[in-house]
This record gives sequence, structure tokens and C-alpha cells, in this order.
Amino acid sequence: MATVAITAQNFEQLVQSNDMVLVDFWASWCGPCRSFAPVFEAASDKYPDIVFGKVDTEAEQQLAMQFQIRSIPTLMIFREQIIIFAQAGSLPAPMLEEVINKAKELDMDLVRQEIQAQQAQAANN
Repeated sequence: MATVAITAQNFEQLVQSNDMVLVDFWASWCGPCRSFAPVFEAASDKYPDIVFGKVDTEAEQQLAMQFQIRSIPTLMIFREQIIIFAQAGSLPAPMLEEVINKAKELDMDLVRQEIQAQQAQAANN
């Protein structure tokens, strides 16, 4: 599956209508971003059940600000509309695969329980 260009207009729909979305925040002038692009593209071919999207931080500055992107490339994984991974820097192919597989194996019921517990604790403080 080819990567999808993510914009402010399609971001919410992509995250809400897909179980897992990997987002690569990048810019054309960024050398590490250009080096990571083929790795990201190859992973999108290997995992057709996952949406792989790219946010051009120059064109989509509002999205970059919304997610507090301070360095690029930054990779985020949304699973069931929850950010479960966010890391700046490019990953070599084997590490990207490891991150994807761990994200797929994650027990989302447990994640939601942990979020609820954190929210309850914050409300009590």
C-alpha cells in the first residue's frame, strides 16, 4: 500500500476510520527524513492492513503544532484513535518492524484502562 499524504482536512477521518495509522512528520529539506522515506514506504508495502501517512510539516504547520513536533522526522502510531507511540528520529527497517509488531500486539483494552486510571488520578489531584 502506498503512503497517504495527510493534511489537516483528512487527518481526523484517517485516524477515526482505521484501526492503525503510522504518521511520518517530515519536510523536503530534511536529510534524515529523505533517508527514512524508503524505509517507511517499504513498510507500507509489507503491512497493507495499516495506513501509512506522511505529514509535510512545511505545508501542514497547524498539524505539526497540534502534535508539538519539535524535530523531524517524527514517527507517531495511532491505534484505535490513541497515540501509542511517538518518537523523533528515523528508524532502521528492523526497528520500524519491531515497533509495528509491538503496536499490533498491544492490548488496547489494557491501554484504555490505564488511560482511565491516569485521568481519574489527575481529576483527584
